[in-house]
Amino acid sequence: MRCRTVLTCLQQILLRKDGQEAVAVAFDRLTAAFLAVTFGVLTGVIVAQHPNSLGSSFITILSLFGFAMPVFWLGIMLILAFSLYVPIFPGHGMMTVGLAGNLWETAKDILHHLVLPVCTLAIIYIAQYSRLSRASMLEVIGSDYVRTARAKGLSERLVIYKHALRNAILPILTVFGIQIGHLLAGAVLVETVFTWPGMGRLMFDGILRRDYPLIMGVLIFSSVLVIVANLLTDLLYGVLDPRIRRR
Repeated sequence: MRCRTVLTCLQQILLRKDGQEAVAVAFDRLTAAFLAVTFGVLTGVIVAQHPNSLGSSFITILSLFGFAMPVFWLGIMLILAFSLYVPIFPGHGMMTVGLAGNLWETAKDILHHLVLPVCTLAIIYIAQYSRLSRASMLEVIGSDYVRTARAKGLSERLVIYKHALRNAILPILTVFGIQIGHLLAGAVLVETVFTWPGMGRLMFDGILRRDYPLIMGVLIFSSVLVIVANLLTDLLYGVLDPRIRRR
């Protein structure tokens, strides 16, 4: 069904026709994003602390593979591995068709369907954040204030995670603010591979049907998400860096 106006398209985005709320559709993006930032930053810090060790070289090679890996290919491989050969997780859809259970059973079913799409997005972004955090940490780890903190007798863990990482995470936060907006706006390839009813597929269907009000509605909603994500990122700059807050 074609959308008549942009307003009706925005209503369709916020509350899909199948009754799934937009927050449920966006939950997999948020989960994947925060998993990617957490594990990506941790692996990047480990590699920066021990740049010449065997473990750091192994993590760097894995991040290179993850950075170069097409997201749709990774999704297909995960479906083959964990949905066909070892049927642990469902490989398509947002929930089991015809499921008639209570709220708890429905939530468990959605989370079960969520595992493979989240892993697909998270693995790709973990590789990107790992490389970015490694480069940022290597840049600041030899700074004067880091050497001063070590000279004061602070533990290495406190020096790395309180002093060095606090400045190194600023460029990571910039990239995160941009990517979280695009993730919430829709990951078309992942949604297509896993037949997940997100905004990316909605946009793609609108393009195929030449439903211009729907396309405009998705673009407006996506733009708002990107603006809000970057605004929150700018506010976090002041929390992490007192110099920005004083300006």
